[in-house]
Amino acid sequence: MIQLLSADNELTAPVTSGRPKNELWINRETLDELTGWQLKPEGLCKGDVCAPLDAAGSEEWLDGDLVHASRVWERLGRPVLHDADATTWMLGEAAADRSRGLESLEAPDFTLPDIEGKLHSLSDFRGKKVFLATWASW
Repeated sequence: MIQLLSADNELTAPVTSGRPKNELWINRETLDELTGWQLKPEGLCKGDVCAPLDAAGSEEWLDGDLVHASRVWERLGRPVLHDADATTWMLGEAAADRSRGLESLEAPDFTLPDIEGKLHSLSDFRGKKVFLATWASW
């Protein structure tokens, strides 16, 4: 079993591969569910953005319902990491996407519970001054 981390380091549902250890192959439905990217005839698409994939070389990244996710991700110019055992994978965001986020000076939205368990989202406070205090035991 392989654990897949999303771009914000959240552990997502496990996927299975059955391929060489240094390759992440997942089915199309799981790719869409975990990353939001869908394989379409015009390429790999997320919303209105499509990255064309060379149909002539499709055997390198497509096998029936399985997609060579690590190769496609690298082809999109996005970082791919895995642990030494290739049991945990990280499919990262492109540098350009991260740069745009930094330029906006807008923090990404997140939701966390307070000490009484009530959930609060950062987006609930947009337009207001917010003081965030963090603490880690390590």
